[in-house]
Order: sequence, then structure tokens, then C-alpha cells
Amino acid sequence: MDPEMPLSVSHSKSLSDEENLKLFGKCNNPNGHGHNYKVIVTVRGEIDPVSGMVINLTELKEYMQEAILEPLDHKNLDKDVPYFAEVVSTTENIAVFIWENLKKMLPMGTLYKVKVYETDQNIVVYKGEETISEK
Repeated sequence: MDPEMPLSVSHSKSLSDEENLKLFGKCNNPNGHGHNYKVIVTVRGEIDPVSGMVINLTELKEYMQEAILEPLDHKNLDKDVPYFAEVVSTTENIAVFIWENLKKMLPMGTLYKVKVYETDQNIVVYKGEETISEK
């Protein structure tokens, strides 16, 4: 599934105006700016022998609607989405937000990766937090 959604991003309250400009370049704007992101969700698991699917695509589409489009579509992320009140709305953090929302809805272990395209050249792939055990 790959819904496209316009959002706005890229200004950290923790940085000065000069630091924001240096870090985010033309994407920096304390009042936000628009992007049309493309999101691709990949699932994995055993294929159901009856349906031939890992997960019913109609259900996945509904989960994506609830986890991605409803909270993010046509929103100013920094002002309209509580998560981004304290988290800088970079493409990386958008991918984490989407992952966390979808993970709650999908059967355990089914979500494999979230891929977010800000542009054709700026792409983030997120596969969840991988923990490294201490020995």
C-alpha cells in the first residue's frame, strides 16, 4: 500500500534559527512547509493456505488509513499532531511514528518495514528498533 499525504516538517525548537537553517537548509521553516510523502508498508509472515495472503489487504488498507492517513494527512505535523510537539518532524521520525502506530494494529511480527519517500532522492526505511544485547 502506498498512500500519498501532504505534511509539513523541519524545525527543531532545541536549536537556534542559525542552527536550524544549517541543519535543515531550504526545508527549515518554523511555520512549517508542505511535502507529499509516499509511504510503503511491507509485511511478512506465513501465507495463509486458504486466502493465499500474509494479511488481508483490505484489512491492511484499513489499518493504514487509521495509523497513517487519519493522524497525518493534510496536517501541520508540528501543530496538529501531538507526537510532533516534542519530536522534530523529520522523515526519519515520521517513519518511526508510522511504524509505532501500525505495530499496535497488525498481528505481532507481521510488520517488516516502513519506507517513507519525502522526494525521489530522500527515502527513509525503518524496520523498528533493533536491540543489542549486552554480554
